[in-house]
Amino acid sequence: ILEESFGAQFVGTLGGKPLSPEFDKLAKEGWLFENLYATGTRSVRGIEATTAGFTPTPARAVVKLNNSQSGFFTIADLLAKQGYNTSFIYGGEKHFDNMASFFYGNGFQNIIDQKDYQNPKFTATWGVSDEDLFDKANETFTQLQNEGKPFFSLVFSSSNHDPFEFPDGKIELYEQPKATRNNSAKYADYAIGYFFKLAKQSNYWKDTVFLVIADHDSRAAGASLVPIKHFHIPALILGDHVEPRRDSRLVSQIDMPTTLLSIAGVSGNYPMIGFDLTQDVNPNRAFMQFDQTQALMKGNHDVVIQTPNSKAKGYVYDKEKDTLTEKEVPEEMKKEALAHALLGSYLYKNRLYKGSEEK
Repeated sequence: ILEESFGAQFVGTLGGKPLSPEFDKLAKEGWLFENLYATGTRSVRGIEATTAGFTPTPARAVVKLNNSQSGFFTIADLLAKQGYNTSFIYGGEKHFDNMASFFYGNGFQNIIDQKDYQNPKFTATWGVSDEDLFDKANETFTQLQNEGKPFFSLVFSSSNHDPFEFPDGKIELYEQPKATRNNSAKYADYAIGYFFKLAKQSNYWKDTVFLVIADHDSRAAGASLVPIKHFHIPALILGDHVEPRRDSRLVSQIDMPTTLLSIAGVSGNYPMIGFDLTQDVNPNRAFMQFDQTQALMKGNHDVVIQTPNSKAKGYVYDKEKDTLTEKEVPEEMKKEALAHALLGSYLYKNRLYKGSEEK
């Protein structure tokens, strides 16, 4: 479940505003990542990280680029080849941001979008409400389970998006007027709770691993070279067999698809470089792309920032004060940052980001 703009700043259990009572309750039941960072600031960046495990590049996200419209690795492609039904479920228009082309070309067999909702409860500028979306997801999964089909689905919310339209009477408003980012985030949280009430009573609950993760924080901005605070996002893995825990390791969005496959017991050769967090490993790094700038953070404080046509610079990040101060970092870290910044572009350009059986 990819949650639109649901940054850590809106999540109470991560030290954000008290806007996420439902998520906070669920966080006590699952595996919560407290120190996870998004790779970018746009939905397509979140999509490439969570479905393909792809590192951020200085170019546009692969969802929009020509060479990745087919034959590009996604976990949907890997699972489709192992007999899974694969789908993308969205409340808006599937062609937005070139999503339909990228998904259909890379392993997603079915797409449900706005035209597929009969009599939705609420329709906004971006599509039907998150409750309508989750009703549809629940109905789809129940049917697939009845048919005995294993499934993988990407469910992408849209209510928490400017101009912040959502149904009346669902939440106690955090502030006035109604159409604000904070109220909208609180409604998105309400809808997450709504979905899990349905899921826990469903026939598929015991057989499913759920990941709830933000695509990015709400529009990151600021004078800082890279507003690191606005890359901090929640991720929560839930399921009947998932033990509750809070995980403080510094990890990236790209570590989620590898970890999900591991929990589900799925093996296969893939090009993802994310860590399997079920193992005793500590990635201790996060990648962030902000406009033309690339950042590598290690150990929660050392940061290398690269901008076009200038040398990489080291900084120390103070999480409490949200400040970056220039400092010397080892050459080795600068080389590592450069390697990661270049890797995605190299793999994309040479069409090397594929599953093992594809030549």
